[in-house]
Amino acid sequence: MSIRSWPAAERPRERLLELGAGSLSDAELLAIFLRTGVAGKSAVDLARHLLNQFDGLRSLLDADLSTFTSQLGLGPAKFAQLQAVMEMARRHMAESLRRDSALENPTQVRNYLKAQLRHEQHEVFACLFLDNKHRVMTFEILFRGTINASYVHPRQVVKRAMAHNAASLILCHNHPSGITTPSRSDIDLTKRLKEALMCWTT
Repeated sequence: MSIRSWPAAERPRERLLELGAGSLSDAELLAIFLRTGVAGKSAVDLARHLLNQFDGLRSLLDADLSTFTSQLGLGPAKFAQLQAVMEMARRHMAESLRRDSALENPTQVRNYLKAQLRHEQHEVFACLFLDNKHRVMTFEILFRGTINASYVHPRQVVKRAMAHNAASLILCHNHPSGITTPSRSDIDLTKRLKEALMCWTT
């Protein structure tokens, strides 16, 4: 049955407008994004099917192009739209942090960096530059690819910190493999950067 034939109070879009997005299920939110279903399935039915196939919303949102478009009802256009929506959400969060709140504890820093880096498929080395109230000034990815001490130059990090007139900074490096244990190279690089930054601050 087409969603258009449903009572207005049960249609996802009408429910969102009346009650807010937080009142909708994952399937209803996804159905609004999909807009239409496929033969024999309404948009909500298709959304439920996709959530089941991906074992939840997170895996669907994290899927790469080939995995995403392998599913019924999902093509490159939908993938591009979804990536654009997620990037706007990420930038909104980053802008809100820059304007309003300070990063006051490790949990806040971790959550911020997870949002920034969760879709990176390769290793990156990045810097989070802060003002004197620990508010985010900007986030920059400085290096991409396999990270080792020979590729990351401390002078480049110091140069960017000075360019932003940052009072402090947070260095981050992801492991897309999911293995969080730092490598020997990670440890060596951290020592080199610490020494360089101590010279910068003195």
